[in-house]
Amino acid sequence: MGYVDGFLLPIPKKNIERYRRIARQAEKIWREHGALDYKECVGDDLMTKMGIPFPKSAKAKTGETVIFAYIVYKSRAHRDRVNAKVMKDPRIHSMGDHKDMPFDCKRMAYGGFKVLVGA
Repeated sequence: MGYVDGFLLPIPKKNIERYRRIARQAEKIWREHGALDYKECVGDDLMTKMGIPFPKSAKAKTGETVIFAYIVYKSRAHRDRVNAKVMKDPRIHSMGDHKDMPFDCKRMAYGGFKVLVGA
């Protein structure tokens, strides 16, 4: 049915355009190496009364919003193959060290998910 890598990260609002440039490059690399879909989404309607709002879950600070991102694969094995190729691609390393990212990598949430429902 598929496999998805999901990400949630707080980011200073002032860094969104810089993040967009990096995300566009990353999308191109992942898609070239076989990812089926790649989405990077910036928070818009986040102060919901139902459940825990994403900013609270991500421990976003004043002046920050959140990015919700996901990459779709055929299977976990496919994800592993694609990610191995991505990590060997010199373009991914030229995008900058994790210390130079427009967000705090230590505060990013990440996980791999089996698709439960979906075409």
